[in-house]
Amino acid sequence: MTSTIAAETVRPERNIPAEIARSWLLVNAMKPELFDQSAVSRADSIILDIEDAVDPSQKDQARNNVIDWLTAGGKAWVRINDATSPFWADDLAGLRGTPGLLGVMLAKTESADQVTESYHRMDGKTPVIPLVESALGIEEANHIAKAQGAFRLAFGSGDFRRDTGMAATPEAMAYPRAKLVVASRVGNLPGPIDGPTVGTNHPILREQTGITVMMGMTGKLCLAIDQTPVINEVISPTPSDVAWATDFMNDFEANGRVIRDGSDLPRLGRAEKIMKLAVAFGVQPAL
Repeated sequence: MTSTIAAETVRPERNIPAEIARSWLLVNAMKPELFDQSAVSRADSIILDIEDAVDPSQKDQARNNVIDWLTAGGKAWVRINDATSPFWADDLAGLRGTPGLLGVMLAKTESADQVTESYHRMDGKTPVIPLVESALGIEEANHIAKAQGAFRLAFGSGDFRRDTGMAATPEAMAYPRAKLVVASRVGNLPGPIDGPTVGTNHPILREQTGITVMMGMTGKLCLAIDQTPVINEVISPTPSDVAWATDFMNDFEANGRVIRDGSDLPRLGRAEKIMKLAVAFGVQPAL
């Protein structure tokens, strides 16, 4: 069965808004046999990749695979080639107006103009996730986050390390992660998406996703379907968090929603955020 035929099969609707999506599954666009499997996985969002995963000689075929699958009923984001590449314009022209396209992830983003130009070439209707992968991109993050069309920032951690020579340790990666978190706030965007964890070791994945959360990032790229449940669990509020938020909100309501001291407003904001995410992710309070 081809991907076009398979895309016509019934698949569950994704109910997690992209603004708060936790797991972002990258899928090689030269492997269309994986598209449907990925679409019914536990990933909050899927990204069909026609950039790093595809050899230059196969870019046209990869793009056509994506367009065929989306046109046949699939829904996904697409990682397109960077604005300085010879494939960028063709990616945007080919994807423009394609049904099922949820948005594009712009590889190697280094300026606000690259985001805005991509957005306008897509009729000003398709959201753009700037994937920041270089020292220049990190230093331009505030401007990128405020660019017209920018939807949510993402961290290309592997290419960033290659560009800078920095290690993969939490200490070395703290600066670029913090820059993206602060820039997202400056641009009034949702929390940024962290780079992927390479390998199949779930304890390491769990530990690294915990660092994602600690840094204030709210999503994470992933490279395999079996990574998605771990990422979703770690980025979600814990049952204990939900229990605290539930108790706080009940007490706050019982007291007439009166602010009693300086700690109430920060706690109220935290409780409301936890409750919103708990509803979206289906997390029940601990007993």
